[in-house]
Amino acid sequence: MSARLDSIAVMPDAAVLPAGRRHQALAALLLALILAATVLLYHATFWSMLELWSRSQTFAHGYLIVPISAWLAWRRRSQLAALAPRPSWLGLLLLAMLGLAWLLADAANVQVVEQYAATAMLPACVLAILGPAAVRLLAFPLAYLFLAVPFGEVFLQPLIDFTASFTVMALQLTGVPVFRDGSNFSLPTGNWSIVEACSGLRYLIAALALGALFAHLHCHSTRRRLAIMAAALLVPIVANGVRAYLIVMLGHLSNMRLAVGIDHLVYGWLFFGLVALLLFGLASRWREPPPLRALPSVPASAARADMRANIPALVRASLACLFLAALWPALAWASHRGDSGAPVGSVLALPDPAPWQRLSGVVPAWQAPFAGKPATFAASYARASDGGVQAGVQAGVQVSLQLAWYARQARDAELLAHQSLPYGARWTPLAHGKHTAQLAHGPCSVRESVLAQGSERLLVWRLYRQGGVVTAEPVLVKLLLAKAKLLGTRQDGADIIVSATYDELAPPPRAALQAFLEAALPAIEQRLQELPHGP
Repeated sequence: MSARLDSIAVMPDAAVLPAGRRHQALAALLLALILAATVLLYHATFWSMLELWSRSQTFAHGYLIVPISAWLAWRRRSQLAALAPRPSWLGLLLLAMLGLAWLLADAANVQVVEQYAATAMLPACVLAILGPAAVRLLAFPLAYLFLAVPFGEVFLQPLIDFTASFTVMALQLTGVPVFRDGSNFSLPTGNWSIVEACSGLRYLIAALALGALFAHLHCHSTRRRLAIMAAALLVPIVANGVRAYLIVMLGHLSNMRLAVGIDHLVYGWLFFGLVALLLFGLASRWREPPPLRALPSVPASAARADMRANIPALVRASLACLFLAALWPALAWASHRGDSGAPVGSVLALPDPAPWQRLSGVVPAWQAPFAGKPATFAASYARASDGGVQAGVQAGVQVSLQLAWYARQARDAELLAHQSLPYGARWTPLAHGKHTAQLAHGPCSVRESVLAQGSERLLVWRLYRQGGVVTAEPVLVKLLLAKAKLLGTRQDGADIIVSATYDELAPPPRAALQAFLEAALPAIEQRLQELPHGP
């Protein structure tokens, strides 16, 4: 009896059922066709999600999200059947806005925004065809779909930093001497490193998906649901720090014989399973009985007339959804027609920026990977002996310049394409941030990174030139690229990297990079402006 309290409803009069069921079946059929057409029109976006589920254990839960959402919606079928479809123009407006967002993300090659926009189009179609009441009824199943979007890599570095700090602090509190260098730390028995797999992101995402489902099924007050969701977010983060500490201690106490191979991962998953079991075991004590809900009775004549009047509106809303869903892929196809004409990589030529001279046969200590085959340039420089020594610039400092130029940019062949090993296998990133270089023509923001290899350090400054604008902001680069593609203007872009090595005990050579950038940037911009490019 209690198991069916959430589905108790007072149905309309019996006389309306045959006609009402036909109208509801028509609405369900139209909605199913529009949803299928939307998935088909944006199949490349949805397929990219599936590919990420397949190759990343962090996002493998995506395979479960869609069937769970479908099951949750199916549980609401009796209440949904009691609602007369009321097409909403707000759904069409939302669908148009989401389509525009998808188009901009597609032009700028921002895959995660494409995926969120395409996924959000499905609830927008439900709103446009069935109306606000149906969306309120299906709010959680529709919102749960967003957990299928592979997102969260932006939290990797903060989670790595937290796990490293927690582990080092716990080791120090238990009397184990430890030396930390970024995400790497050394104990008397061996060296450890907090890498992507140790960040706890996959535990956090899995706990969030489970916590949201548990809170929806077993709690009905907003306060309890929020409490369970907060626990599902915070407990895995702290538990991952405890897990990392226990694994390091196990390796330390066993003189690096345990928890250093495949058992490292096995212990991690066993610990997470135990934490999840305890978390949801305690949360089960907060279960609430579902509230009694009843739908108001509707007179047969009024319901029949209401449903019959909605049939033309249903058809119009469905056709409008189909048009809006098809519009944006067509515009995207038109904006990508020239992408296949991107030139094959070549070697650029640049003049030496006085008073710096190129060092023959000396290559940069670190060479950045670039997506696709852009035109490239790489060289190392030192100040000329007769050029004097600028204040703050250490004598003998060598500065490396790397440049990658794209005449046209396509997916996986652009400035900001994702790289699996952005710093290679030899160098380890220690710090990232922004720095403002004070040049003669004004301040210039750069993206600053510090890389390590043993006791050697590498200071890296990176900035971009997109469509004639020099910036260190990736978001601005993407917006300028989207604008160029949609308007048919020049979309060429360049990745400009200057770097210098130094000893870990020496101060970072920012003055040398600033002096070189001030001398070289005008020549670089002039050369890039002269290169042939097309819209």
